[in-house]
Amino acid sequence: MELQQSPALNYASGVAADATDRIVETSIPARLDALPWSGFHTRVVLALGITWILDGLEVTLAGALSGALKQSPSLHFSNLDLGIANSAYLAGAVLGALGFGWLTDRIGRKKLFFITLALYLSATAATALSWDIASYAMFRFLTGAGIGGEYTAINSTIQELVPARYRGWTDLVINGSFWIGAAMGAVASIVLLDPAVISPDLGWRLAYFIGAAIGLVVLFMRMWIPESPRWLMIHGRPDQAHAIVDEIERSVIGHGQDTSEARFTKIRLKMRDHTPIREVVHTLFSAYRQRALVGLALMSAQAFFYNAIFFTFALVLTDFYGIKADHVGWYLLPFAAGNFLGPLLLGRLFDTLGRRAMIMFTYGMSGLLLALSGYLFSIGVLTAQGQTIAWMVIFFFASPAASAAYLTVSETFPLEVRALAIAVFYAVGTGVGGVIGPALFGVLIDTGSRTSVFAGYLLGAFLMIAAAIVAWRYAVSAERKSLEQIARPLAFME
Repeated sequence: MELQQSPALNYASGVAADATDRIVETSIPARLDALPWSGFHTRVVLALGITWILDGLEVTLAGALSGALKQSPSLHFSNLDLGIANSAYLAGAVLGALGFGWLTDRIGRKKLFFITLALYLSATAATALSWDIASYAMFRFLTGAGIGGEYTAINSTIQELVPARYRGWTDLVINGSFWIGAAMGAVASIVLLDPAVISPDLGWRLAYFIGAAIGLVVLFMRMWIPESPRWLMIHGRPDQAHAIVDEIERSVIGHGQDTSEARFTKIRLKMRDHTPIREVVHTLFSAYRQRALVGLALMSAQAFFYNAIFFTFALVLTDFYGIKADHVGWYLLPFAAGNFLGPLLLGRLFDTLGRRAMIMFTYGMSGLLLALSGYLFSIGVLTAQGQTIAWMVIFFFASPAASAAYLTVSETFPLEVRALAIAVFYAVGTGVGGVIGPALFGVLIDTGSRTSVFAGYLLGAFLMIAAAIVAWRYAVSAERKSLEQIARPLAFME
């Protein structure tokens, strides 16, 4: 295909635009996908992927600190209070994802990942100053809103900058890095919750300041991350998109790529300022209805599975196994190791064996293993160490499964609605599965009945197995394909 000639804009390197009808012909997606992995991609992963480390730190602290918050001289939280606070965090994440997701598609990826990170670190610092359940829940809500917004902006940016052949593994490992943060939170809780080192009412406050301090460092790391060239092309800024890709190519291979080669397929796009909400709704729930149902099934199942179990793991250890609150962190370390090793070791298979097969396998194994370990827990044959090993094995499979849910909803919808698609399915899934889960398990644990907790585990297992079946039947085989091939942009012109 020859480049479209225009008196306004004429790019020999693969971008041409017509100033009259604002049609742009570009090879930018093909150029980005053709690049080898480089230091640039590693820096993007580090600067943006650290969001999941922060989230892991947050969620771990919420779980590991639960015993300390119950024993705090100033707070005296009950299990129900903790369940409400954890649900407030998730509710904030739901609303934050929706609001910031809409803004991410409208005003760009880069602006939003600065705004959401600033909200996160401010709210986390404020959490350390909580004085009662109302203030604690409110600050946790705001922290969740920042993290929810981060999910949409960061997932979109990473998807649009990473070459297609690395996209699955990269996305899974980045999401799996949540557990690096979890390990950090566990180690911090071991020290900060030791009454011989720090007073009980000061240790949990210092723990939250850790997250705020890390967030401040990341704020500076992100300053050199570029805006998504794919987003810029559609939103009427081809000059800027072209300059960014030129700079990326120079940093990766030392020179620009020869776009006259056949592999650099060009697409024609009609530039737009924004996508009307009516078109967004039609795209998500009519044109891509089947993909929407798959995304909803995957996100809801993993949200209930993860949040219900992880937010209450410390309560299970303290209430059923008699583990001291300041020792819970030791049990989290192997748990976190299994969660990180899963995406790291299985992630490549999502790009080789394929999405559908691996999603079905990881979701199905997670559900079956949870049902089995839940039964062993109910009959009282597991020790605290045995329970921890069981969780470690279960989440070796559940971690890549959960990450694959984010991968699925972020790569199977058009660019113009990508961030909002992530937000909608994260919000609905978390609202259905995540917000209900911690509160439900808080009530089940309060009964003191192992059988009641087992019933909750069976519900989580059922949801994961059902999602595995849905994925095998309806999920898209998106491995090693460009984003534009999986879902053509709404601005695409024949």
